[in-house]
Amino acid sequence: MSGALWRADALCAQTDPELFYPEPGGSHAVAKRVCMACPVRRECLNYAIDSGQTWGIWGGLSQEGLRRLVRTRGRTRAA
Repeated sequence: MSGALWRADALCAQTDPELFYPEPGGSHAVAKRVCMACPVRRECLNYAIDSGQTWGIWGGLSQEGLRRLVRTRGRTRAA
């Protein structure tokens, strides 16, 4: 899907947005379950990486998971 059109199909659009921005030390579990069932999870994750998102749950990944994925993709492209 081009641009951010994928957002119309995102399950998070039908869910409390606070779930995807937990307080430090808060649980990511419910947000990640929503993401795992979402039909546009991949598009969301790609958007988060391409736009440099640093906060929240995107494509089923926490901030730490997103940073690891970005580093891994960077090493793969550099090889």
